[in-house]
Amino acid sequence: MEHITLLLAIVVVTALVFDFTNGFHDTANAMATTISTGAMKPKTAVAMSAVLNLIGAFLSVEVARTISGGIVNEDGIRTEVIFAALVGAILWNLLTWLVGLPSSSSHALFGGLIGAAVMSAGWSSINGGTVVTKVLLPAIAAPLVAGIAAMLATRLTYRINRNVTDPNQQKSTAKGYRAGQIASAGLVSLAHGTNDAQKTMGIITLALVTSGVLAPGSNPPLWVIVSAGIAIALGTYLGGWRIIRTMGKGLTDLQPPQGFAAQTSAATVILASSHLGFSLSTTQSCSGAVMGAGLGRKGGVVRWSTATRMFVAWGLTLPAAALVGAGAEFLTKQGPWGVAATAVILVGGSFAIWVASRREPVDHTNVNDTEDTTANEPQGVVTTAIAAVAPPPTAAAVPDLSTTIPAPAPAAAPDDTPRPAATV
Repeated sequence: MEHITLLLAIVVVTALVFDFTNGFHDTANAMATTISTGAMKPKTAVAMSAVLNLIGAFLSVEVARTISGGIVNEDGIRTEVIFAALVGAILWNLLTWLVGLPSSSSHALFGGLIGAAVMSAGWSSINGGTVVTKVLLPAIAAPLVAGIAAMLATRLTYRINRNVTDPNQQKSTAKGYRAGQIASAGLVSLAHGTNDAQKTMGIITLALVTSGVLAPGSNPPLWVIVSAGIAIALGTYLGGWRIIRTMGKGLTDLQPPQGFAAQTSAATVILASSHLGFSLSTTQSCSGAVMGAGLGRKGGVVRWSTATRMFVAWGLTLPAAALVGAGAEFLTKQGPWGVAATAVILVGGSFAIWVASRREPVDHTNVNDTEDTTANEPQGVVTTAIAAVAPPPTAAAVPDLSTTIPAPAPAAAPDDTPRPAATV
């Protein structure tokens, strides 16, 4: 019993570490566009996001129930499986943070859990129907829905303001959109706490069930909710500046109206899915909304090279975390020395990634310092197709008068002698 109690404590601490990495990995979801457009200062933005993440953790437990009693069968799952799953999720989170890619912390957790469970008890331990309906389908639908909504909202925003030509009115409108962007960013932060903090609550609850501390199907205890909320809030305040740079400047250049449209669309999708118990990726929802807002502004360019790298990371997240989780579970099955070896790999791998990140540090002082690669970025098929059906500019272009007005005749040369006047 002493070994199980010690192992359970290790699992709980590791789950909170994952929650911490989830916080700084996903700070960009709420605050990247707000920081990139200058609506808020970087440190102020992450502080506000941290507080709202903490509040959001108390709003619902539906996603936690999906994880603790839906994805894997609780019967026959050992506590070591949860530990192995968290190792896979944490290492993938840190690796994608190092390269600045906004991958899904949710899918990293699910992948680690699925891989560890299969290694421990076989494929029968996985509820395939739940994985498809509440993980895979939302993963495909969420970025598409958020992206289309953001694109339409951006189009509507610019159409409403197309007749605003007075400089004072334009300045007032810009201030209004910045204020709206701050409010919508707060909504995304609240939604992120509601959705993502629950994933750690579900994992800890699952560990408590497998250890016999809680009955199957139990809701997360209050101390689990509080600790998960605090961990994700602290991680959010730390700020995942590398991913904030990618989301804010790497995908597209956003103006305040676009940022407002993107944030509002993403928050709506996330809150709706949390209410329904869909454990979707907030990263994918927010990334899709940013790209949709970039496509919604006439002349906007989405950097498809960065987007392609991001799509590849999305596709690799679940299987890569599953492989690491399966490998970690293979070690933990060997006994106490295997658990210790897995812990050493986790700590050593995390430290190596942190050391690598110090070679080119990114923080709140240089988060917006990026090269302007828009001129060299090809438009791509999607951008070209949308531009072809975009409405014409609101003001007619001024013609080039130099091509329509003939140039004056050249003056006479100084040495030309005037002809004498004719006499009658």
